[in-house]
This record gives sequence, C-alpha cells and structure tokens, in this order.
Amino acid sequence: MHEFIIDAIALGGYWGIALLMAIENIFPPIPSEVIMGIGGLLVGRGEMEFWPLLIAGTVGSTAGNYVWFWLGDKWGYRRLAPLIERYGRWLTLEWEDIENATRFFQRHGQWIVLVLRFSPFLRTMISLPAGLSHMKAWKFLLFTFIGAGIWNVLLIYGGQWLGRYFEESQDVLAWIVLGAFGLAIVAYAWRVFTWKPRSER
Repeated sequence: MHEFIIDAIALGGYWGIALLMAIENIFPPIPSEVIMGIGGLLVGRGEMEFWPLLIAGTVGSTAGNYVWFWLGDKWGYRRLAPLIERYGRWLTLEWEDIENATRFFQRHGQWIVLVLRFSPFLRTMISLPAGLSHMKAWKFLLFTFIGAGIWNVLLIYGGQWLGRYFEESQDVLAWIVLGAFGLAIVAYAWRVFTWKPRSER
C-alpha cells in the first residue's frame, strides 16, 4: 500500500505535486507534510529533482492559498458568510473562526502571512482574512511564495533524511509513510464527525 501511494505521487510528476499542493490548501485532508515529504523521499531515490519539486510544490501551495485570498477579496463578508455557514462542517470551521482570524491578521499586520507559512496553525486560514482585509494581491502572493518555499525546503529535506535513515529498513519506512497518510485521513474524519458549532458546544 505504501509503495502504491509513493508510486502514485511519482507517476503524477511535478504537475501532480503542484495539483496536490493546491488542493491541500483549498480543502483537506492530505497535508503538505505528507505530499512534500514523499516528494523528498523520491528526490533521495533519484526519481525526482530537488529544484523542480520545490518550484512545483511552492507554486501549487501559492495557487491554493490564492483561492481563499481571492474569495475574501472579491466576495467579501456578505457573500462569504453563507458559504462558511453551509459548508463549515467540511471545513471544520465557522464564521466566528474567520472573524477571529481577521482580527488576528489586522492586529499583527500583513507580515503575518509570511510568518504563518511555517506554522501548522492558521497557515491556510490566514489567506481568507488577508483577502477580506484587501491586502494587495502582489504582496500576498510574494509573502506566500517565499514562506511556502522555505517550508517546502524543510519538508523535502525531511523526506530525504527519512529515506536515507531508513534505507536499510524499508519496512519501517513503509509504516511511516502509510501511518502518516492514514493518520491524516483519520484526523480529518474525526474533526468532521465530532465538529459542532460553538452554539452547540
């Protein structure tokens, strides 16, 4: 099973990586850590090259984040609120979360878009408040590209390190890959089925 996952990502090539990273930033559940980590593993095996992988992953991540930015910038509060209320369960958030994130963005300034690219928290969600606050698109894209690029470098090197460290223990590596993939799916499913609006908590 683990080889199927790795082979599927390898088969998609750099375009596949870019698409997966874009989707990951629009809608869960497969996190960038798994996608780019496997990409790093493939670099270590000689099946992918570092720079094309980095560019593909970073472009995909930037594109996915831009979708949320564009929605916030073009749709605004009035049109976006019903969307969040309707699909909040699948996104595991509600409108109050967006309002809190927007206040956080406005309190800390536009540089927070760059800083949060290295954080597991608000990494994608901050794109929506940036759009709602009408941050300049070129600045958002620049900060996102730089931040996502640095984060992806770390993930690629992490995947390479895992591949080298467990080179003699492929069974262990198999369980790590499969475990990370399965954990991401289970964690998302758990969030969806246990999620409740604040009014019901």
